[in-house]
Amino acid sequence: MILVLAGTQDGRQLAACLAAGGYQVVVSVISDYGRSLAELPGICVHTGQLTLAGMQEFIAAQGIKAVVDASHPYAANVSANAMAACETSGVDYIRYERSEVSVPEYRQLHLAKDAAEAARIAAGIGKIIFLTTGSRTLKIFKTEPLLADCRLIARVLPQIDVITECMELGFKPGDIVAIQGPFSHTLNVALFKEYGTEVVITKNSGTIGGADTKISAAMELGLKLVVIGRPAIEYKNLCRTSTEVITRLLAGTATK
Repeated sequence: MILVLAGTQDGRQLAACLAAGGYQVVVSVISDYGRSLAELPGICVHTGQLTLAGMQEFIAAQGIKAVVDASHPYAANVSANAMAACETSGVDYIRYERSEVSVPEYRQLHLAKDAAEAARIAAGIGKIIFLTTGSRTLKIFKTEPLLADCRLIARVLPQIDVITECMELGFKPGDIVAIQGPFSHTLNVALFKEYGTEVVITKNSGTIGGADTKISAAMELGLKLVVIGRPAIEYKNLCRTSTEVITRLLAGTATK
């Protein structure tokens, strides 16, 4: 049995590829929404966050032979737990991660190591800030004192719990854009213009995460752009394609 940590679209596609190749696959997702997307023929789904201890127990209970970590590029804690659980459980760990997009030369570009630094940078370069970083970092931006006088626009998934979180953090309804991505260049341009955006903050989540069209839209409009870099993690068995993952599985102890 292969455990795929699939919190992303390409992670789910990878799980489907493995199942089609004859592997027994169980996919781990966080939410019921994620479960609805991951329920595909030949795939079992586990819903809920797996702590380090929880992952160790799950590996033992399900007879997991390998863990394919296809979690989001910025889900550092998930990857750390997965690597530690595999180490203590004696099973193979394989990291699948999409490639970053190449950020072009742009005089309005600012690079940040994390969301906290991005918040501080943004505070010094604009007053209307469009956040395209997902809901998990919103509290960092909303509680940064330097941003107290700025208008923050949050683009998030149209899920009740996410929208509720936005409201509890103090976002006004008119500052919440609840819509499912990824987004085209044209739609990004339209949204940035509609809100009078001065600064766009994004993660480098790769093409499938829409980073390319966010960057190109900000550049077309001449906006300030803050790109948050990926966590510095030294992964074991890093793969960029499903073919590489299957090759790693064949070379390891995992069986179909």
